[in-house]
Amino acid sequence: MANFLAQFQTIKNSCDHIVIAVEDVSDLWPTVKEKFEQQLPLKKACLNNKTRNPVFVNNLSAEFILTTDTRLRSRSPHEQYLFWFREPYATLVIVTCEDLDEFKTILKPRLRLIVQNDDKEWFIVFVSKAHPSNDSATKMAKKVYAKIEVDFNTKKRERCCKYDLHAPEANFWEDLESKITECVRNSLDRRVQFYEDEIRKLSEQRFMPVWNFCNFFILKESLAFMFEMTHLYEDALREYDELELCYLETVNMGGKQREFGGMDECDDQAALLNPGKKPLTQMVQDDSFREFEFRQYLFAYQSKLLSKLNRPFEVASRGYSFIISFSKTLTRHENTLPFCIREVWIVTACIELIDATVSQYNSEVASDIEREFYRILGDLYSLCRVKFMRLAYLIGYGTFMDRSPCNSASLSMLPWPKPNVWPSIPLDASSKIILQATSRVKHFGIQRKPLPLEPSILLREANRRRASLSAGNMAEILDGRPNFFEGSDSDAYQKMSPVNKVQANSMSRTNSSPGMESSIDRPMRLAEIFVASEHALQRTISNPNLWKSLSSMEEFEKKYLDLTKGAADNYHRSFWKRHGVALDGEIAAVCFRRENYDLAAKSYEKVCALYAGEGWQDLLAEVLPDLAQCQKILNDQAGYLSSCVRLLSLDKSLFSTKERQAFQSELDKLAHSEMENPVSLDVSSLITFSGVPGPALELCDGDPGTLSITVWSGFPDEITLDSLKITLMATNNADDGDKAVRCSTATVLNPGRNTVTVDLPPQKPGSYVLGVLTGQIGRLRFRSHSYSKGAPAESDDFMSYEKPTRPILKVFKPRPLVDLAAAVSSALLLNETQWVGIVVQPINYSLKGALLQIDTGPGLKIEHSHGIEMETHINSLQSSASIVNGDTAENDSPLVVKKEFEQLSLRDGKIEFPDWASSVNSTLWVPVCAIDDKLARGSSSASPPKQSIVDGMRTVAMKLDFGVSQNQKFDRTIAVHFTDPFLVSTRVADKCSDGTLLLQVVLHSQVKATLIINDAWLDLQDGFIHTSQSDGRPTSGFFPLVVSPASRAGILFSISLGKSEDETEARQPDSILNFKYAISGDRTTGAHPPVGVASAGQDGTTQDLIFKSAVVLQRPVLDPCLAVGFLPLPSGGLRVGQLVTINWRVERLKDFDDVNISQQLDELLYEVNANAENWMVAGRKRGHVSLSIKQGSRIVISILCVPLVAGYVRPPQLVLPNVDEANIGCNPPGPHLVCVLPPPLSSSFCIPA
Repeated sequence: MANFLAQFQTIKNSCDHIVIAVEDVSDLWPTVKEKFEQQLPLKKACLNNKTRNPVFVNNLSAEFILTTDTRLRSRSPHEQYLFWFREPYATLVIVTCEDLDEFKTILKPRLRLIVQNDDKEWFIVFVSKAHPSNDSATKMAKKVYAKIEVDFNTKKRERCCKYDLHAPEANFWEDLESKITECVRNSLDRRVQFYEDEIRKLSEQRFMPVWNFCNFFILKESLAFMFEMTHLYEDALREYDELELCYLETVNMGGKQREFGGMDECDDQAALLNPGKKPLTQMVQDDSFREFEFRQYLFAYQSKLLSKLNRPFEVASRGYSFIISFSKTLTRHENTLPFCIREVWIVTACIELIDATVSQYNSEVASDIEREFYRILGDLYSLCRVKFMRLAYLIGYGTFMDRSPCNSASLSMLPWPKPNVWPSIPLDASSKIILQATSRVKHFGIQRKPLPLEPSILLREANRRRASLSAGNMAEILDGRPNFFEGSDSDAYQKMSPVNKVQANSMSRTNSSPGMESSIDRPMRLAEIFVASEHALQRTISNPNLWKSLSSMEEFEKKYLDLTKGAADNYHRSFWKRHGVALDGEIAAVCFRRENYDLAAKSYEKVCALYAGEGWQDLLAEVLPDLAQCQKILNDQAGYLSSCVRLLSLDKSLFSTKERQAFQSELDKLAHSEMENPVSLDVSSLITFSGVPGPALELCDGDPGTLSITVWSGFPDEITLDSLKITLMATNNADDGDKAVRCSTATVLNPGRNTVTVDLPPQKPGSYVLGVLTGQIGRLRFRSHSYSKGAPAESDDFMSYEKPTRPILKVFKPRPLVDLAAAVSSALLLNETQWVGIVVQPINYSLKGALLQIDTGPGLKIEHSHGIEMETHINSLQSSASIVNGDTAENDSPLVVKKEFEQLSLRDGKIEFPDWASSVNSTLWVPVCAIDDKLARGSSSASPPKQSIVDGMRTVAMKLDFGVSQNQKFDRTIAVHFTDPFLVSTRVADKCSDGTLLLQVVLHSQVKATLIINDAWLDLQDGFIHTSQSDGRPTSGFFPLVVSPASRAGILFSISLGKSEDETEARQPDSILNFKYAISGDRTTGAHPPVGVASAGQDGTTQDLIFKSAVVLQRPVLDPCLAVGFLPLPSGGLRVGQLVTINWRVERLKDFDDVNISQQLDELLYEVNANAENWMVAGRKRGHVSLSIKQGSRIVISILCVPLVAGYVRPPQLVLPNVDEANIGCNPPGPHLVCVLPPPLSSSFCIPA
């Protein structure tokens, strides 16, 4: 069967659709051929896959071929059996007949003979040639077709259809397509079953010596090709997958050593998408195939099927996996293959796969599939790039490659080629010149050991694989240079002096020249290795485009840039940002070499952002200087400053002190240069800050303060900050915004920890934490958002980026900081100089330097002739403690306060507090005098004295300025009560038989002090005279009369009615009581001797005070003229809402002494006073009634009222406004309260039982 490989491949190349055989019984095919072929391909065919599940196939390709065609009749039975997949899948029998007898005798036996083969899937198409206008012919055609249906249709299957040549039925073509599909489906099922049986038989024999993989391959691929022809691509793909697995399982079975392949011309070019690149007959070896060609052949068919399924993503995914696995296979056979064919094959395979999948890719897929597709493309580009760089390095382009972390990581882990014998120097090596590029010195003079691009030393690896020589004496190879092993091969070559380079090149050329000793007798030098590798690669690479990319440095760089950009772009599309950005750095290096600094800077910025975000500081230290150099060349001052700050922010171990000082020098120089616009930068990683250790600064509302913070500087040297500003953030209210605090002077930061002090203006109440540190260095505006959590005491270098939760400042809510109150609540003396005490009480706040301004209200003035005194305030609790503990315990008791006293003066209307009064309660004594020009008036006992507290009230307004800078204000107005020493009331105690009246004067003490009355006299008003026994004074034995606080004393005066004999004496309407008294009291309790007057009780030094009070003397209420009596209420009582009549009886007891008054009182004015809330008066409240002037005359005054509330209420009162109360008596007296009952229940709300 293996001999049919060539024929099998020819059949496959020529047959790509199914065949439908046409049996033209009545020679009608030329007539209907055009119409029938127009129905191809089949629009919708339902076929069964390998698992017998229905699959709908669109546009199934097919071809009608007559059974008499040579393509069908020339096949031998064995070929038909072997290549059954190309045989017709259906047989279309076309017949026509116009006579029943002809059908029975001729057509029917012939049809029986045609359809008797059970292997064929057939159906009959009856063609009616009858014209629609010919009824008889039409009827006959119908009869014949009906007879054909009876003879050839079965219950399970209809095998006949009718085609009207002149007017086809509308559903004929659908019927035709369904019958063709049914035949194809049945044929396919039968053939699939046949191939499966045959394949199963061969599979069971695969471990036997007679096993032949070629036979298995033909059957398996025939089945796969049949699925492909019928558009069952999933089944075909599955067959190729199984074929690959079976091949890998049996390729080296039995220990046979087979040829691997890959030695033919153009084998270095991958054939992953071209299955026809090499015929099967060139792959076959004995009973199997060479692995190199056959595995690519299988994958090419797999990718072809995937492409037909429109799955470019899966083509790329499978292709990448195949390249990786096949690369390992090439590695195992590398010593027998051409030089570097593995790397060349991988490069061509990746490029071919990329080009094919990108052109077939349809973007209308799911987002995750799209990202994964671009990721695989990025992997293919990256793999191709790395292999291409390895090839370029072998021919001497390694010195032009950027020794970046990305390139180093890729190439340093990639092994060198391992040929059996390393290529020798060609004979024309004298014409070869290896150009070496000098390494670029990094900006800022940074010295770094270059990263390796080699897994090991190429010089040793190449010489070890020489045919007749090992590595030999390395010192001889390197001309005695001991530093060779410290770097890479190219680095070692660069370190050679120009003389040595010339000698090396000249030696290689001389020794390889004809007639000289062969270079194989000594180790090859590095330049010779490059020349030999280039010569060998030229023989290996058959792709002219690839070789062109390696022919010159410019072409290499162009290809290298295309591959790197492709990888980076696809990684970015797949959201593999790390890979994409890392490759952007390689693009930036090429752009830098080409002096395209703008593009290089943009790419370097992406790389730096990635490394910084991932925290890869070692990698960042490699790239950041290059970015800074680009920015400096482009005059990007802001970017250059930012790069300098970032370089300084990196770990100190990454750069030397000298290098870090160079960074700072560049930053300082540029910041103080003439930049057009200020530059703002974030230095959070370079300058951090925190509060000083210890509790937070606590301030009261409105107080300024001084805030100290700790600032850590990451600069290697000291640096001067032209301005510094701290932002405070409120933790309790975000709406308040941030508060900025500015440092008033320039700040110098030393490396490490620094303490900075700023003046803090008053802040709103709340808790504050540090927010942002901002400032300016020249034209550089910096800010820092990083926080330090307080370094240990022994560490000056501690830096942390953890945001603190401990507040740095606490401003308390507005609270009472001080209280000003009156020291004495009792009354002081009017019209006398008195001490007003003001208690000053600081509430956990210092009053140092406080200023008090005092303003007195109307009727009160400060006596400036006397000084102001201030003393420690001793309350009652402290006084009790001092009494209990005694003098010996004065210093031990916590309640005892040291007594302080000081005299103060009023300056500019303000009093300055002494220092000792800043934290203790103190009392300020201010001498004042309350002025009242009105004469005090007494009252009679008939009308009790009505004292108004407002009359003697005076106000003292105080304004206290205190705090650190007098910023706190406290205003308070206190009321001070002033009063007369006595409240005088009089009454006539008795009327003697001789008309003498005894006038009793009662003195009520109104102060908390002892009053001593030394003398008293009465100046009578007109109408009253003193008796002959008195001169207006009481009995002298009464004096001195001592009146205790809140007590009363009485004095009797003897007077009588009459007129004064002295006509020259001025008449006065009131009587004047005169008192000469002294006072004994303490200013801490109330009234006291006036300021400057000694207290009573000191003999010889007492100064009496004078008090006068006016009293009105009236006729004694001993003989009333009118009697008003309250008549009894109804016996039924009072109820709410019921009318009641209240009666008063007015009786004249005698005539008035005054004739005028008597004549006027024949009509009395009355008035009824009632509480409107308790009573509703129905009659007149005020009016006149007639009362005869005769003694004993009576009258009753009535009024109608309605009680409004229940309970005990005061009844209405009758008043006679025009009659003095001294002339009215009450008989019988009226009740103070009366009882009012609730209203009776209403029967309308009662429910009968």
